[in-house]
Amino acid sequence: NKLNSDSHVHVKPKAAVLNMLKRLDKIRFRGPKRDDFLDLPESPTGSDTECSDDILLRPRPSIRDSDEQRDPAGFGTLSVMQDLRSESERLNEVKGHLEIALLEKHFLQEELRKLREETNVETLKQELERERSRRLDLEQKMSDVLKTRCEDSPPQPPRKQQPPAANGTDKQQKETVCSRLQSWLYDRFGVYIEDFRFQPEENTVEAEEPLSAKRLTENMRRLKWSARPVTNFLRNLSALSNWHSVYTSAIAFIIYMNAAWHGWAIPLFLFLAILRLSLNYLIARGWKIQWSIVPEVSEPVEPSKEDLTVSEKFQLVLDVAQKAQNLFGKMADVLEKIKNLFMWVQPEITQKLYIALWVAFISSCVLPYKLMGFMIGLYAGIKFFIIDFLFKSCPKLRDKYDTPYIMWNSLPTDPQLKERSNATVSRRIQPVVSRSSLATIPAGVTREEESGRSHSTKKGAFHEIFNLPENERPLPVCENGWRCCLINRDRKIPTDYIRNGMLYVTENYLCFESSSSRSGSSKKNKVIKLVDITDIQKYKVLSVLPGSGMGISIATPSTQKPLVFGAMIHRDEAFETIFTQYMKIMTTANPET
Repeated sequence: NKLNSDSHVHVKPKAAVLNMLKRLDKIRFRGPKRDDFLDLPESPTGSDTECSDDILLRPRPSIRDSDEQRDPAGFGTLSVMQDLRSESERLNEVKGHLEIALLEKHFLQEELRKLREETNVETLKQELERERSRRLDLEQKMSDVLKTRCEDSPPQPPRKQQPPAANGTDKQQKETVCSRLQSWLYDRFGVYIEDFRFQPEENTVEAEEPLSAKRLTENMRRLKWSARPVTNFLRNLSALSNWHSVYTSAIAFIIYMNAAWHGWAIPLFLFLAILRLSLNYLIARGWKIQWSIVPEVSEPVEPSKEDLTVSEKFQLVLDVAQKAQNLFGKMADVLEKIKNLFMWVQPEITQKLYIALWVAFISSCVLPYKLMGFMIGLYAGIKFFIIDFLFKSCPKLRDKYDTPYIMWNSLPTDPQLKERSNATVSRRIQPVVSRSSLATIPAGVTREEESGRSHSTKKGAFHEIFNLPENERPLPVCENGWRCCLINRDRKIPTDYIRNGMLYVTENYLCFESSSSRSGSSKKNKVIKLVDITDIQKYKVLSVLPGSGMGISIATPSTQKPLVFGAMIHRDEAFETIFTQYMKIMTTANPET
């Protein structure tokens, strides 16, 4: 009887726990396991109530339990304890999924708060209500004014009818003749007159398509295929100029020079255009005609998208984005150089173009057009077939005497101009400081330390933000800081667990400036001495994404778990800078090591 009573006592909590777990299974996330995320069971969203649930799931050991464990026949209690342990592990997994959802909710709330601060929706709504009230007032006033005018205006007397004219029949006849003539003209020329009617221009706004990885890949492929005829034509011209096929280039040179000598250069180009269109017509009809000076390179066959994995598809999107970035960069460089050439950004280069245009203008006014065409045709043939071949074969000769090539390479782009202006400004500041503020610099302080005091972030002076000595300033590599996200796994509050901000590296410190900290306050900022760092390594926050990650893990004695600086675009550059400065400090402190 005692054994039955003990087993009866232990069955009740088992049934209650099983019922509770069945209810949790109904609301449980069905996604894959995320064991690779950052310490999910120990994340900051774990509250006191969740800890108490774990305590409730484990029954307190009693005297009867200890006796039953000693009893070899108490297999029922052991099975209950094993079931409870497995169910507690399932609850911990559910807690991990809930923590991920809470972290995503925190990120979204922070982005929503930033958007609200930037857009000022409330102020716009208030201004809109004011304008509406003003419009209603003006409409009311206008209606009152119109009513008063209608009431005050006297009734107009009826118009007197004019007596009919004696020659009314003649006027009617003239009106009928005019109407017939007008209708005849409108029937004959009305269609043409309607074409000359002026209409206001309609401003139609085209709907932009949303960003899509599939659409981006398809557009890049279309651009590549549509640009292939142009690229093939340019390759053939380059092969002619480089004498890739000696016989073909020699025949082309002889034909062109003969046509230019007799003044048939323009008819020759028109004949070649007609010949090309005729060949294209035959190719469109099904003829197989292939002629090229340079042999065509067969491109590798692209695998089908259905066979690609998720990481390969993501890498394909990255490759397309990289090609688009490089293409847009080259186009921007060309356009910026042309703009700077005509805007006298480099006066010595634009001056050569200016003189050349004046010479061409005077020559066109003095010399006959037939002679000018003859000279231009001969010069173009000699330059294309002989001079360019010599310059491409001899690079040193090209760097010295190829004027168009030298002018084009000397033209700067807008980023290069910006770098030059920043360099000149920094050079101008140094002599001003040496003269004007030399008396204010205390003894033992160098000019570099004094210039470092003027460095400031968006929220104030750098040394005041982080409570550092005045000689501490960011290194030139990270003068503007690296945007990143600090993940402090020792904190239990979500707002302290993840912070967005900027990371700086000085000669002795690693400084993190939180974007949510107010101006002048350093409570949410983080300062780490480089000497106190015990471990530094590259870190991958999300193992689901391809690549080596975008985070840096730094361990210090003051933190139980390493700090993680994630979502850093320039991760490799930041890691090299921190590691190099750390090794420099450690070697100066301990030369033997």
